[in-house]
Amino acid sequence: MGWLAFALAARNGVTLPYADTDALREAYRFTDLQSFLDLYYALMDVLRTEQDFADLADAYLARAAAQGVRHAEIFFDPQAHLKRGVELGTVVEGLWRALGRSEQNHGVSTQLILCFLRDESADSALRTLRAAEPWLDRITGVGLDSAEVGHPPAKFREVFRAAADLGLRRVAHAGEEGPPQYITEALDVLGVERIDHGLRCMEDPALVDRLVRERIPLTVCPLSNVRLHTVASLAEHPLPAMLDAGLVCTVNSDDPAYFGGYAGDNFDAVRDTLGLTEEQLRTLARNSFRAAFLEHDEERRQRCLAEVEAYSFG
Repeated sequence: MGWLAFALAARNGVTLPYADTDALREAYRFTDLQSFLDLYYALMDVLRTEQDFADLADAYLARAAAQGVRHAEIFFDPQAHLKRGVELGTVVEGLWRALGRSEQNHGVSTQLILCFLRDESADSALRTLRAAEPWLDRITGVGLDSAEVGHPPAKFREVFRAAADLGLRRVAHAGEEGPPQYITEALDVLGVERIDHGLRCMEDPALVDRLVRERIPLTVCPLSNVRLHTVASLAEHPLPAMLDAGLVCTVNSDDPAYFGGYAGDNFDAVRDTLGLTEEQLRTLARNSFRAAFLEHDEERRQRCLAEVEAYSFG
């Protein structure tokens, strides 16, 4: 997606601090989550208009569809745009230009999840939720992302309660760099229905038992975990142990343009490096559709699950 960053920069008169796409690619050598976030926020400056957001979303959806994605629940960070002076309506309407025609153009159904930046204040999160109310017909749920360490889920108790009152679904990043306790807090204090990442649950057997018993989905992003040094190498990723424990794991892409891996790339990587069996891969795919917020379209969910069962690994 480096080419798109330069194209949008040229369109909007923004000068990027990189000579070309090769120089930009070098900047993708992250040392941790914060080093990624620094680049993420810097490149965000090229997004100014509805058309910019539409072009970004459409480019993602085309790539995702080519890798076999059938349904995408897409996170966006409105606070990062609001503080740049980009209005929330510009972001949502721009994204919706692509998402609203995604099934027709790409065969991919979509939903939007508005995420709160956990290194911003709880008051900022609540103001953002209130500002988003005119667009709740286009927003399925809320999430919690950005720098995890030092920002426990309980900080956002009030805004997640307000989101629940508005009928929004709830997810949160927890247990990626933060401790297992953050997963418990996300469940008990925020009332989340899915945990994003959740790797560090494996440090707490009682928590693993709970996640298995309650069938809480975990959206695991293996290539992101390696690039952010959450795990030392893909060969050491705990995904096989998580599956063996009975956890409801799914495999996903996480900021794929930055971490070098869209959904299909992540599946290929865990298959090749971790030696997952065909049945384990099928289980991961099944889990993704069962964990999706598709209660409004059970027919689509069942159609996708049937496609999983019929898939040939030849």
